[in-house]
Parts: sequence; C-alpha cells; structure tokens
Amino acid sequence: MIDIRQMRYFTALAETLHFGRAAERLHLTQPPLSRQIAALERELGVKLLERHSRQAALTRAGRRFLEDSRTVLAAFDQACRNAVLAERGELGELSVGFMMHAAFTIVPSLTRRYVTAYPEIELTLREAMPAGLVDDVLAGRFDVGILFPPGPVRGLETWPVHSESLCAALPAGHPLAGRDRLDARDLEGQPLIATPPEVSPTLRDAIARYCRSAGFQPAIRLETQMQQTIVQLVAEELGIALVPECMGALGVAGVVFRPLADAPVIDHVIAWRAGNLNPALKTFLATAGAAPA
Repeated sequence: MIDIRQMRYFTALAETLHFGRAAERLHLTQPPLSRQIAALERELGVKLLERHSRQAALTRAGRRFLEDSRTVLAAFDQACRNAVLAERGELGELSVGFMMHAAFTIVPSLTRRYVTAYPEIELTLREAMPAGLVDDVLAGRFDVGILFPPGPVRGLETWPVHSESLCAALPAGHPLAGRDRLDARDLEGQPLIATPPEVSPTLRDAIARYCRSAGFQPAIRLETQMQQTIVQLVAEELGIALVPECMGALGVAGVVFRPLADAPVIDHVIAWRAGNLNPALKTFLATAGAAPA
C-alpha cells in the first residue's frame, strides 16, 4: 500500500532529478531512497523515472504523479496543521445565540475581538428569544448564550461579561418625564412593564428590590420578553419601565429615558453547557475574559 512517506520521497527525487541530492534533502542514504521509489513503482504498476546512474528523468506517468502528489501532500500537511489548530480552538466552528438587547452592548465589540484574534473560526451569530436561550445552549443548538443571568440551572455555566445600570423609560408626556433624575419612591403606583420572572429572574428581582427599597411592591401591568418591545409599549403610553441604559440608543419616538438615583445594576452573562468539548469555546471564553472552572 502506498503511504504518504513514499510520496514525499518521490516528490523530492522528482524535484531534484538526482538520487544523491534527494537523499540529502530527506536526510537519508541513497539505498533506502532507491528501494522506496522502486516499491512505489511496483505498487502503482507504472514506471515513474528513467534512471541514468545517479541521475533520473521523469516519465509521462511520473510527471503526472508529481503534480498530483504535490496536491495530496499540501492537503495532508494542511490537514495536520488544521488538527493542531482545532485542538487549540483556533480553527473550527462556534455558534453564539444572544438576546437582541445584547446587540446594543457586548456582542459587537466581543465579536470584533474574537474574529480578529481567531480568523479561521467560522463564527455564527443568532438573535434568540431570551426564554429559549438556556434550553438552546443545554441542547447544543448554541455553544454559547449571551443573556441576563438566568439563575442557577443544572448543567449550565455562566460568567458575567458586562454590567449596566437600569434607567426609567417614560412616555414623553408623562408627568415624571420633566425630571432630571428619578428616585425609587417616584415609581410608587406607576404601572410597570417588565420582563417575566421566568425569563430573567435576576432582572425582575432587581426591579422588585428597587421598588421595595422605597417601601412598596412594583405594580406590574404588562410582561414581555424583549426590552425593545417593552420600550415600544412605553411609547404607546401603556406604562413605564425600568430598562438597561443602552435602550436609550433605540431612539424610539415618544419615549424619554431618565437616570435613577441609586440605580440597580444588571449583568449580562455568557452561558455555556458544562462539558461542552468544542475547542473553540475555550478561546471564545478567554476572549470574553471568562474563567471557566
């Protein structure tokens, strides 16, 4: 059976057309080289070289075999390099699902850093509904999720990668819209629009704790998953909301954003399935500054 070593020997000889120089290049003596070339010809059933003392000339079959051998050897060498790069997490594929809100915060800059550092990784980005992200990561549909902290989930690892304060989103005509800053007590009795607790327990808890700090329970009027939708509902004067500050970048007509005194802070986390063996995951976590156990 022909092996890759014989192809290397033949290529070296075909490129030098001299047994002595080819053997020197290969760090061999001439007799083993001659035996390997003869074995290759027997296996192929064709004559690759015309021999003249130590000199050689390629036959028609030899010229064709040289061309194809170069292609095979280049592909083989690339395969070997790719295997090493893949093991290091520098080659392969990585899928990232993220809540759409993260497109205004961590996703663009993290993506730029990662594709610059690891250009050979095929990175797939997908916006996803927050409620399904944890299940998608655990099921392997995404290697990584970027979302608000989901709370303790069996089999899920998380690491904070971004923090921002909450602010108040108000209809432009709301009586509180003229204030430069709001206190927690200003929110008492106000109908709130918020993310359901099962979607982001930590975000919902931050809102509840902020209201309780002023001695009242939040009055939740509507619940919906996406922060963008919450802001649009505020624009329709259906209530007010406590949302991450970056939502101000949406520029939704009819909505004003006001800072909060002693504003609660909410994290974004990277989440991944414990035991995920994709080597590219390690490089992504390192780029994000995550430190998995």
